[in-house]
Amino acid sequence: MKGLYFQQNSTNEEVTFVFQEKENVPVTEDNFVRVQVKACALSHINTKLLAEMKMEKDFFPVGREVSGIVLEVGRKVTFFQPDDAVVGILPLDSEDPGLCEVIRVHEHYLVHKPEKVSWTEAAGVIRDGVRACTALYYLSQLSPGKSVLIMDGASAFGTIAIQLAHHRGAKVISTAHSLEDKQHLERLRPSIARVIDVSNGKVHVAESCLEETGGLGVDIVIDAGVRLYSKDDEPAVKLHLPHKHDIITLLGVGGHWVTTEENLQLDPPDSHCLFLKGATVAFLNDEVWNLSNAQQGKYLCILKDVMEKLSAGVFRPLLDEPIPLYEAKVSMEVVQKNQERKKQVVQF
Repeated sequence: MKGLYFQQNSTNEEVTFVFQEKENVPVTEDNFVRVQVKACALSHINTKLLAEMKMEKDFFPVGREVSGIVLEVGRKVTFFQPDDAVVGILPLDSEDPGLCEVIRVHEHYLVHKPEKVSWTEAAGVIRDGVRACTALYYLSQLSPGKSVLIMDGASAFGTIAIQLAHHRGAKVISTAHSLEDKQHLERLRPSIARVIDVSNGKVHVAESCLEETGGLGVDIVIDAGVRLYSKDDEPAVKLHLPHKHDIITLLGVGGHWVTTEENLQLDPPDSHCLFLKGATVAFLNDEVWNLSNAQQGKYLCILKDVMEKLSAGVFRPLLDEPIPLYEAKVSMEVVQKNQERKKQVVQF
C-alpha cells in the first residue's frame, strides 16, 4: 500500500513529493480507528510551522482533510463503529498520510459525514469551512446586519466565507483579482453588495468600501494577506494585496480585522488609529484548533457545524474535478506553489 510523503531539502525552501510503501498496520491504540479513505483534499503545507514545532522528519505524510469509511475501532472508541461514514482533519503529527488507501486516526479528529454529502465535497470543504467559521463566528462575532469585507472572495476559502456571512444576514463586499473571479462572485446568490475589481491596480479598496458603507467603514475585514511596505519593497506575489493602512482606513468603529498575515507589523500611528476606532486585530491561524488540545470539544462542534451546513445547502464549495491518486504528486506541486484556485480533491 502506497502513500504520498514530502521531503524537504536542506535550504528549507524546496519540497519534493514521493510515493512510499506503507505497512497496513491494524488498530492497536485504544482510541484510534482505521479508516478506508474515499477522498482526500490537497492543501498547502506550512513547512515553516512544522519546523517551529520541531516536527521535521525525513519523509512527512501528505494529505490531512479526509473522508472515508470506518473499518475497525479500538476498544475504547465511543463515537464510531465499523461501516460509519466519517470526515475530519488529521493532526499535524499524524504518522499516516491522508493520501493513502487506509489510515489510522484518533477518533477525536473525526465526525460523522451526512448521507447527503459526497465523499469529495466532505473532504474538499472541511478545512476551509473550519477556517471560515473560526474567522466569522469566533474571531469577529458576526451578527445580522454587519458589513463584511472578504478579500479574494473567489478563492475556495473566500467562496465559503461569503456564503456563511450571507447566511448570518451580513452585507458582504469582496475583491476580485481577475475577470473570471469577478464573474464568479457576481453569480453567487444572495448577491454580493459590491464586487471590487482590483485586477488593474487602479481601484482603491478603502475608498470603495467607505463609499459602499456611507463613510462608516466596514464592521469586519477578513484579508488574504496584506502589504506591510511600499510596492517597491514588496515581492511580486504581494503587489496585488492591499496595504495595511488601507485596511485600517476602511475599518469602522468597533471593527474587527481578521488577518492571515502572520508577520503583521503595526507601527505606533497604526495602533493609535485602531485605538481611536476601538477596533481589534485577530490572527487567523489554520492550525489554532489543532495546537490546543484543551479546545478539542469546541473543535468537534465546528466540524459538525460545517458538515450540517453543507448538508443543508447553506453553502456550496468551489471544487475542481476529482483526480486519481496517481496524479496527486503533480497536483501537490501546484498546490504547494499556491497556483490553484479551486480546491483539488483526490478520489479513491
